[in-house]
Amino acid sequence: MIETYRGIVGANQLDHMGHMNVAWYASKFDEAAWHLFSVMGITIDYTRATSCGMAALEQNIKFLSEARAGELLVVRSRLLEVREKVVKYVHIMYRSDSMEEVASMETVAVHFNLEARKSCPLPQSIIAKCNKLLDEDR
Repeated sequence: MIETYRGIVGANQLDHMGHMNVAWYASKFDEAAWHLFSVMGITIDYTRATSCGMAALEQNIKFLSEARAGELLVVRSRLLEVREKVVKYVHIMYRSDSMEEVASMETVAVHFNLEARKSCPLPQSIIAKCNKLLDEDR
């Protein structure tokens, strides 16, 4: 797994019950996704040069333990599958001190042309990087 996010639960991220609001889990997982995409070759330079990026099709979050203000969090990510236009990956959020799992999110994302507003095939170079990541994880 690749470390894709490291941060802290801020007091401004709590809901009225005193733990991190679900919107912040999604935000931290979203930041982690861009780090994973970068490892795959989908960087900001790639997006600017090709007018292509990634768009989430499906996300499933599991909340396992409440995160409270001041806790340090780390997200590790793993690519699960790559197809012509689609990648599937998982993020797992941990407390960085104990490595207790806090939450996980599995996502299906599509390679997307920003101008045409349609899905498009991933370049072979990116598919090759994804396959390398999958092989390393086996």
